[in-house]
Amino acid sequence: MSSWLISLEGTPAGQDLALALALCAAFLHAVFGALQKGRHDPWLTRGAIDTWLAILAAPCALFLVPFPEPYMWPLFATAVLIHMIYKLLQAQAYTKGAYTVVYPVVRGAGPLFAVIGAYLIFGESFNITQWLGVAVLLSGIFGLAIYNLIFLTVDRETLPAALAFAVATGLVVALYTTFDAYAIRATADPFTFLAWFFMFEGMMMPIIAFVHWRRMSERPTLGPLMARGCIGAVLAVSSFGAIMLATRLGKVGEAAVMRETSVVFAALIGVLFLRDTVGPRRIVLMILIALGAVIVEMGG
Repeated sequence: MSSWLISLEGTPAGQDLALALALCAAFLHAVFGALQKGRHDPWLTRGAIDTWLAILAAPCALFLVPFPEPYMWPLFATAVLIHMIYKLLQAQAYTKGAYTVVYPVVRGAGPLFAVIGAYLIFGESFNITQWLGVAVLLSGIFGLAIYNLIFLTVDRETLPAALAFAVATGLVVALYTTFDAYAIRATADPFTFLAWFFMFEGMMMPIIAFVHWRRMSERPTLGPLMARGCIGAVLAVSSFGAIMLATRLGKVGEAAVMRETSVVFAALIGVLFLRDTVGPRRIVLMILIALGAVIVEMGG
């Protein structure tokens, strides 16, 4: 499968597959985000997810994929550090703010800086039409965030802190999107990067989550939490793996923008499963997000 994927790099078929993978990653990431904002504490949920990440990735890394090249070890260390910062910031944001407020801000801050990073590192550039699409998409995302900020009635006391953490998380999203795209292109086999990265990434948060669990006055039972973590790990592997393969097959900037249609999926999940409400104004803003992503793709 690795040889087939590599053969598609830089081809029209590869670009089409990159688009499909980015949209798949958007949907899965929205489901993953809702899972973290569900019934369990975000710190514990993330710890359970990462425990399963390490368990599921270890056999693949050790026995199924080629061994990493020596120059990959510093790249793994840097990638894990960046993702660790991302997880800490995201957990803080979800602890202090409503899902439908935090998620659009996190995803809105990411694509603009990812596009800039793709230009600086990979020499990618957007034409005027694509920049128009980015502007439309960002106006929808940040418009949705501002609307939620004005009209949402829950978590008002902690909302400023939640937004600050959300913006910081979005910046780190752009950083890891760009860096991970560089790292997955640096290795001969893309699945080598994915398997070893997931194994290393899953080793840190379980320790932090366990300490957090020990300090809780009312500790949840671990059975349902770990079951939720297993589902989350499968979603994380599928979503992140899809977007990383998309950045190897196609342009990093375009993949980053298409992934942010996850905000639309997140809003639908919020309505259907988290009892959020969506009025006509929010529907218009979500249409802008999807329209912006379409303009970026068609303009390219």
